[in-house]
Amino acid sequence: MVPVFRFAPSPNGYLHLGHAYSALLNFDLAREAGGRLLLRIEDIDATRCRPEFEAAIYEDLAWLGIAWETPVRRQSQHLVDYRAATERLAAMGLLYPSFESRAEIARLIAAEEVKGCWPRDPDGAPVYPGIARSLSPQAVAELKQADTPMALRLDMAKAIAASGPLTWTEQGVGPGGETGTIAAQPEAWGDVILARKETPTSYHLSVVIDDALQGVTHVVRGQDLFWSTSVHRLLQQLLDLPQPVYRHHPLVLDVAGAKLSKSTGSTSLRELRTQGATPADIRRMVGLPALSAAS
Repeated sequence: MVPVFRFAPSPNGYLHLGHAYSALLNFDLAREAGGRLLLRIEDIDATRCRPEFEAAIYEDLAWLGIAWETPVRRQSQHLVDYRAATERLAAMGLLYPSFESRAEIARLIAAEEVKGCWPRDPDGAPVYPGIARSLSPQAVAELKQADTPMALRLDMAKAIAASGPLTWTEQGVGPGGETGTIAAQPEAWGDVILARKETPTSYHLSVVIDDALQGVTHVVRGQDLFWSTSVHRLLQQLLDLPQPVYRHHPLVLDVAGAKLSKSTGSTSLRELRTQGATPADIRRMVGLPALSAAS
């Protein structure tokens, strides 16, 4: 089997050094293994993703010397694939609708935290309290009839009962030094959102479906997604999808030790290029070796 790697950015801002490291690492590993490198544009967030950012992704990656296969898969063109997956999970009795706004959920959790600590997921966000699981069919029908904004959540307890214990093979290292065979802990995420009324998918669902449909064998990405793999393994098991090998890499940090981010205005590759940086400079800045002439 030919190894298949992928780099999957979102066009919601310009790429920075953290993206460069992940893209170059995937490119290098694919070449070393005699494998394929795919580029996927994760553009399901219509409110933040913009054509100029997508065009810049292609420009930046080409400038870095990265070659990828075409055509490029754009998630916004494959919503039918994700909808089919949610319908399958719903038929298994594993999804339920929730109608609370983010503000309403925050108020519910704040009220509970008065009584004691409320559980947080691996990203530090409060776990959804699961209130919508107790809605009657009539209440659900009335809320839908009123065109209330809705999210489809995975009933985590039922899903874990259906899947049983899960593991994944980690060739990299997690934030706590985890490597080798890792026991998945999807329960730590609570009842995650898999789709919304306005968008029939979420990151967790679309990335699992895409990797399977594209034949991805090696998922190489940042350590900030390490524990998300627990949810991905659960969805793979429930939907009878193949399991890739995972390799999570350290993040590129700023001078304050924080993760680089588009939202906080981390210096983009475009800015570095304007300042005179070369692709070789970028490789040195992220700690990757220069490509040999034979490469």
